Amino acid sequence: MRLREVIPILEEMTPLSYAEGFDNVGLLVGDYELEVTGILVCHDALETVIEEAIEKKCNMVVCFHPIIFSGMKKITGKNYVERTVIKAIKNDIAIYAIHTALDNHQDGVNKIFCDTLGIGNTSILIPKESYIQKLVTYAPRENAEEVRQGLFNAGAGAIGNYDLCSFTSEGSGSFRGNEKSTPVIGQALNYEEVEEVKVEVVFEKHLQGKILKALFALNYYEEKAYEIYNLENKLQNVGMGMIGDLAEEMDEVAFLQMVKEKTGTGGIRHSALLGKKIKRVAVLGGSGSFAINNALSQKADAYITSDLKYHDFYQAESQIVLADIGHFESERYTKNYITEFLSKKITTFAVILSTVNTNPVNYL
Repeated sequence: MRLREVIPILEEMTPLSYAEGFDNVGLLVGDYELEVTGILVCHDALETVIEEAIEKKCNMVVCFHPIIFSGMKKITGKNYVERTVIKAIKNDIAIYAIHTALDNHQDGVNKIFCDTLGIGNTSILIPKESYIQKLVTYAPRENAEEVRQGLFNAGAGAIGNYDLCSFTSEGSGSFRGNEKSTPVIGQALNYEEVEEVKVEVVFEKHLQGKILKALFALNYYEEKAYEIYNLENKLQNVGMGMIGDLAEEMDEVAFLQMVKEKTGTGGIRHSALLGKKIKRVAVLGGSGSFAINNALSQKADAYITSDLKYHDFYQAESQIVLADIGHFESERYTKNYITEFLSKKITTFAVILSTVNTNPVNYL
């Protein structure tokens, strides 16, 4: 199985278009024609992980955090990033990163986080904006249902917890082909009027190519008339963070102790306790100070994230308990999710979970 055949499986798990604009996701090192013999899944693709991949005969590493994040002008081995890249290239090992593409996925980092803490009835904390598009097209009345089904099969018409969503309206369409045309209806150079149905569907923008391919494959007109619009609607099932409810409310100290045990963190930094029960909880794996106001506005009793600075804790404003459990700890089960997904999809070679601890933070 070549690397170019593995990548669509990874994108099925989490489309790279879900990633934030600042991120560096996808294939970072490697040749698309590489014959993959094994995949090692890790949190951070460090030099020690590449050594583990060599030992376990894996020539592809799938990591959560991208080892190459900012621009590189030289690769001389002067730091841990350059040494990792050099070792991967020397040993013909590909590196593929997922990061915020999985952060934003409805079953990704934050759903795993919620499941770990027993948080249910979840929804996205900050839905992704400018990601929904609408397709409008026109078909003869007798072909309208075929067009709808073709678009649905390509992934169009999904809104939140619903699919097969569309809107249709009837009207009259007109056209005339030139001498080079080969019309399915009527004849070249003849003016035609056809009773048509206007079909409208929405879709996530990463599906645009697939949906247009499905539209063009239908044989009802030689030329398909269509329009695509970018919508300002928020995508409710994709985005940063998650919020939900505990099955039973908990005392603040008991809640924080549970979080500590479930995430395996060496310590929790938190804002002042408020003497109230915890029921509604917001989470955001990784650095999450930017979402404090979102947690407040959605009436969370507690917000669990990482990398909070001194002044971030003031934003609690005696309304919420803010808790920093550590960056690695807030994302630690992500690599298990990736391994389980790939193991179900790929059976021709081994998908192995890395045993290297890449957490750079230690606790006394």
